[in-house]
Amino acid sequence: MTNLLLYQRIAQQLADDIRRGVYRPGERVPSVRKMSLQLGVSHATVLQAYANLEDQGMIRARPQSGFYVHHTPALTATTPDIAQVERPKLVTRSSIINQVLSESRREGLVPFGAAVPHVDYLPARALHQQLAKVTRFQSPRAFSYMFSPGFEPLRRQVAIRMRDAGVVVSPDEIIITHGCVDALQMSLRILTRPGDLIAAESPSYYGLLQLADLLGLKVIEIPCDPDIGLSIEALQLAASQWPIKALVLTARLSNPLGGSMPDARQKQLLKLATDFDIQIVEDDIYGELMFDVGSIKALKSNDLQGRVIYCSSFSKTLSPGVRIGWILPGRYREEVQRLQTFSTHSACSVTQMAVAAYLENGGYDRHLRYIRHEYRKNLSAFQLAVQRYFPEGTQMTRPNGGFILWISLPVRINTKELHLLALKRGISIAPGLIFSNTEQFNHCIRFNCGLPWTRETEQALKTLGELADELCRGSLAEH
Repeated sequence: MTNLLLYQRIAQQLADDIRRGVYRPGERVPSVRKMSLQLGVSHATVLQAYANLEDQGMIRARPQSGFYVHHTPALTATTPDIAQVERPKLVTRSSIINQVLSESRREGLVPFGAAVPHVDYLPARALHQQLAKVTRFQSPRAFSYMFSPGFEPLRRQVAIRMRDAGVVVSPDEIIITHGCVDALQMSLRILTRPGDLIAAESPSYYGLLQLADLLGLKVIEIPCDPDIGLSIEALQLAASQWPIKALVLTARLSNPLGGSMPDARQKQLLKLATDFDIQIVEDDIYGELMFDVGSIKALKSNDLQGRVIYCSSFSKTLSPGVRIGWILPGRYREEVQRLQTFSTHSACSVTQMAVAAYLENGGYDRHLRYIRHEYRKNLSAFQLAVQRYFPEGTQMTRPNGGFILWISLPVRINTKELHLLALKRGISIAPGLIFSNTEQFNHCIRFNCGLPWTRETEQALKTLGELADELCRGSLAEH
């Protein structure tokens, strides 16, 4: 905190007071004049601090009245009992997921559905320059096969990046993959056989449900808290009844809830996994987008027994199109390499070499600082718009990073119907039904906030809010 500017320290102090409940939602915070006198600083400094808190979505200005704590209800979840843990089952949602995804890929839609960052938030020019250099000066190697475990300079750069996640690893322990899903599928192919049971977060990333269906795995969904992630208590209750072979989770910025598991709970989870002999696959694809850098490390950083297979990629930070991910398979390294060698060999040679060159030449950390700042602003703008335009009773998450927002609408709204109505208005959303093998999230939506905030963006949210309000009131029932 000592490195912060004065206005930032004031903003952080007031933010801490709000979190502690000193000032409650809807209540007025001290006036600019009063805060200025209390702290012995200028009015301009206090206004700067309040503007910073407005950017974070924590307070709002009311004309001729002052500043008030933002009062949109945050999505909350209590620790579930065993009755809330559905029995294991095979995935039955793949066809619905494919249908929704197919509908959402039409050209010209406002893309709130897919969790893909806008090109404005990707270092496209820098990557293009590196691709041009690689193809011009290293063409023989760039246009040849790349074999497992992948391009050594890239693995070395990934090893450096892993230090920020709290994981000390050598380049030899890293295998480059075709994105994160490729890493996940190889992990599950090695750890499981058709008919085995895996545990997943609930709501869960729909790609994991599709993968489980492909591999013939049963899934038990473990409820999650939108702040602290997977319910360890619920997992223990499930593990005591069913033989869970593997757990797949995102410990930092889960998809779609955005929760992050604190260090103490990570250690509890690892102990539980040891007690029940559950292997863990960690999907850390959003980890580098934490707003408070270093506040929470990867689950792998606490793994002292080699129980966690770590998977990630550059899809959410550099580009989804380069298809560069990686896996830390630990004691399964030879098995993963053998599986990769007889399937995909490795990721594309040209892109591996270009990404390695980009990381070596610097600028990545500066790029991360930029997009974290932009995503924080975007999340705040989306939250304020949802509060303004959506039906009463709507709740939303408060993620501490990334660009995904989870919206819970009044339960009488079916977001599959909202999804179809929105498509007719040129808007794509991700309805809650694709994030679970159950019916419990049919009134929810996941929003992609990785888009520049424009009039078109706000108008699309306003249109969605109007459609949701009409569905809520039942005025569309006869159409």
